[in-house]
Amino acid sequence: MPHEMGFDYQGMSYQEQKARQGVPAWAIFGLSLLFVFLVLAALYESWSLPWSVLLSTPVAVFGALFALWLRRVVLGWFLPPYMVQMENDVYTQIGLVMLIGLGAKNSILIVAFAKEEYERGRPLVEAALDGARLRFRPLMMTALAFIVGCVPLWTASGAGAIARQIIGTTVIGGMVAETFIGRFFVPAIFYVVEKFSGAEKRKALPLAPAEAPNLGD
Repeated sequence: MPHEMGFDYQGMSYQEQKARQGVPAWAIFGLSLLFVFLVLAALYESWSLPWSVLLSTPVAVFGALFALWLRRVVLGWFLPPYMVQMENDVYTQIGLVMLIGLGAKNSILIVAFAKEEYERGRPLVEAALDGARLRFRPLMMTALAFIVGCVPLWTASGAGAIARQIIGTTVIGGMVAETFIGRFFVPAIFYVVEKFSGAEKRKALPLAPAEAPNLGD
């Protein structure tokens, strides 16, 4: 290109370039995780329970990125490069933020039930396993309904199809990984977090007997 010529961005490309100059992606994901953590800590009045929930969300993130990479590779075998546009762009970041909430929602069903059973006197291991076993059916029902509902995004066509395909690939890949892989990590994460937080030690401490009130009180 001659030196007297230049280039500029317009439309969606211009908005993406402006977005890169603003708040970085790591700050957005960090704030979303912090917000979910604080909400869970206030809801369940515990600083350890949100860790049991959020430590399983990386499985969904890795599943989403792997689905994008796999679809890009498979499409590259049959289509020319200019038609393969599975990129890690702003639509992927929107899908990842959505997966943080969805993954936390699925983990809450197991962790909250296991926490309740543990506080009732069940051993920590049994409470974690019972939570995973009893919550398996509702988790599968909600997760599969969400995945099937996102299939039209995966197979979108027409104007704006690439944006819908990227979001669909991100959320479907993340939810498949979270549903069929992350479920096995949640009970183990709950056990480890509660073990390190000293839940069993606090539970073993005897309660001090209440003092009898004076007659004049």
